[in-house]
Amino acid sequence: MELQVDKAHYDFIKYVTMNRWVSYYAQLTETLAFKPLSVLEVGVGDGVFGSYLKSQTNVEYTSLDIAADLKPDILGTIDAIPLPDNSVDCAVAFEVLEHIPFEKVPKALSELIRVARKNVIVSMSHFGPPVKFVLKLPFLREVRFSWKIQYHPKHVWNGEHYWEIGKKDTPPALVKKTIEAHGRLVKDFVLFENQYHHFYILEKK
Repeated sequence: MELQVDKAHYDFIKYVTMNRWVSYYAQLTETLAFKPLSVLEVGVGDGVFGSYLKSQTNVEYTSLDIAADLKPDILGTIDAIPLPDNSVDCAVAFEVLEHIPFEKVPKALSELIRVARKNVIVSMSHFGPPVKFVLKLPFLREVRFSWKIQYHPKHVWNGEHYWEIGKKDTPPALVKKTIEAHGRLVKDFVLFENQYHHFYILEKK
């Protein structure tokens, strides 16, 4: 695996959007819902997830990344995690798997499952022009619904993503089947506020 971007890629003004903050919220709430004592994050990114766990919780947090300039706890790759089996309660990889060829995703998932004692949480880019509706009337609960327009172009390498869910060669059904082969899928969802991020929560069998 080769380094794709340097630390400057995660500059706050260029990298962080309101949609991305919603994803951070989902990352943290889904992880903390399991009450883990320890978490491994593969792919440091801009460090928001890890910074919160380290400063606001008692969770033992460990990071792994291929990029030395991001100063991870462990320098390594997702398809060969240098940790023993069952090392952490929960292993997570947010917006990471699309950065490796799809044929390497099963090995990466097997590594996440191997080092996790209980759960694995991953999120990936899900292509598709979204249509969203929100209805809020006084004294009534807000109603939301959304869907993606069924448009499936062939993915073109953009220097970072080798593939995306919803493109011609990686339809949602194939991605879901690949994930289910590595654990019990207890939850999967696309964020309403950020339709580009699809979350999958696995329980170790």
